[in-house]
Amino acid sequence: MTATAWAPPTERLAQVRTFMAERVLPNERAIERQDAAGEQLLAQLQDEVRELGLWAPHVPPEAGGSGTGFLDYAYLNEHIGRSAFGQLVFGCQAPDAGNAEILHLFGTEEQKERWLQPLVAGQIRSFFSMTEPEVPGSDPTTLRTRAVRDGDDWVIDGHKWFSSGADGAAFGIVMAVTDPDAGPHARATQIVVPADTPGVDVVRPISVMGHEGKGWTTHCEVRYTNVRVPVANTLGAEGAGFLIAQKRLGPGRIHHVMRWLGQMQRAFELMCSYALERETSSGPLADKQTVQNWIADSYAEIQACRFMTLDAAHKIDAGDEARVEVSAIKFYAAKALNDVIDRAVQVHGARGLTDETPLAGMLMQARAGRIYDGPDEVHRQVVARRILKAFAKGEGWQFS
Repeated sequence: MTATAWAPPTERLAQVRTFMAERVLPNERAIERQDAAGEQLLAQLQDEVRELGLWAPHVPPEAGGSGTGFLDYAYLNEHIGRSAFGQLVFGCQAPDAGNAEILHLFGTEEQKERWLQPLVAGQIRSFFSMTEPEVPGSDPTTLRTRAVRDGDDWVIDGHKWFSSGADGAAFGIVMAVTDPDAGPHARATQIVVPADTPGVDVVRPISVMGHEGKGWTTHCEVRYTNVRVPVANTLGAEGAGFLIAQKRLGPGRIHHVMRWLGQMQRAFELMCSYALERETSSGPLADKQTVQNWIADSYAEIQACRFMTLDAAHKIDAGDEARVEVSAIKFYAAKALNDVIDRAVQVHGARGLTDETPLAGMLMQARAGRIYDGPDEVHRQVVARRILKAFAKGEGWQFS
């Protein structure tokens, strides 16, 4: 692949990089408090992003965003991801971004007018309701939530959890089994459900590593009891829930990993800077061979992860599903993310465990990355099975 083909959107990238460095990173603590002052500051930063023409880069202008393509957005995420709040400031936070993308691709004109437009504009929030506590979240074909046709309505009954952002959201996209007798990948349908529909019960935000969160940062348990919504709320075709989920998750994993790269690079910078400034009885930490090994290993892992991710992104952009490449970067990047941040914490010593630096919060978030969007073990299995299948057919595997 030529150097030109890998070129990022230079001007927009520079704008995002500068805005993150000058406006977002210095204000992280204030936004994180989620109090009235923090909300006001967040709204101000979002308005500044809109004025720069950088709002909602995950969807194109016809959907209300500023997107210029999948690859450009991937590059932008490397810088937006340096802060956990970057995606919120730029209006491309999960799960709203993924919901907006599938509404744009599969929604009817009425659905787009009612839900997509205000969602992209930042006037409302949404949640994606797929994972269930009773079955493995790594296998959506085992879902138990049911949606049954009753005239012109769906009647939904089920139990979900880790419905991220459900606290205070205007609507959710619910994955429910509509034809239990169909093939495993044709049983489920995605249905848009307004949060104020009778029978929708946001039971609680689940405490994750000691944090319940608030609003956008919650991961909620949700029950659906005799929830009645119009069949017109069906997103895409009936039975296409799994297909739509894959359309959402594949590119979504690219964006996750690009944001993780931003986290890795920030942790790397903190590690290197602190290693140079922190003195011990025998000199700076930077003189220690172990610390030097950590820096060298981190550099190599970040670079490898970055090129693997961009390779997968280019293949997806060319129309390839890139299932092996996407699964490989997901588990490789999740491990690299945890390792790089952990080394940075270790270099900082006890300070790294405090909130004096962003590292402790980054490490907590990083651990979840090995589970959501499919646990590492499942992605390793996907990679191995597909490669072995190619060898069994006599095709071998081309590393290109």
